[in-house]
Amino acid sequence: MNFRRVVYSAKGVSVIWYLLHCQEQDEWKTLYICRRNVPETVLTDAFVFTYDRMRRFQGEWHLEKQLMFPACIFLASNDEEKLTEELRKFEGTKELIKECGAILPVKKSVEIFLRSLYGEVHHLSMSRGVIRDGITQVTEGPLRGMEERICRIDRHKRLARLEVPETAALKNILAVSGTVPAGLEIVEKS
Repeated sequence: MNFRRVVYSAKGVSVIWYLLHCQEQDEWKTLYICRRNVPETVLTDAFVFTYDRMRRFQGEWHLEKQLMFPACIFLASNDEEKLTEELRKFEGTKELIKECGAILPVKKSVEIFLRSLYGEVHHLSMSRGVIRDGITQVTEGPLRGMEERICRIDRHKRLARLEVPETAALKNILAVSGTVPAGLEIVEKS
């Protein structure tokens, strides 16, 4: 199946993002099942969010791609009922729908934030920055201009935590702390 990225479907009907919980470490398999088996007329897009982070092993720093929301995949559709119906047809997703009860719609404000941060590729690259007089300045990367959203920086792990708008909505939808991780390397502190 040729998969295209569409933000809005034809006829002016907006596409809504839905969240489908799955077993941890089965995200890519579930994504493949959805992309392959659900018709394009029902499923506009299916994706996971990823981010780059640095990890040190064997005495060197390595760039790794991590899942932003483990055990979650995102589905874009303009018909929740048909989407749920299609997902119930296939082994692997049938059990997921039973366990969750249904797919969960993502609030528009959270969707807008995630779109602005990850873009159409649904991936967040590493950023670099400096800390001057206790103020973080991101000099390059996708976090540039989003410094006010950074609530915590772990310089040792080269990670930042970003506040998400409508934290309560995100907690309910994703069962997370209301922050998302992002790769941030601080190259200078004065």
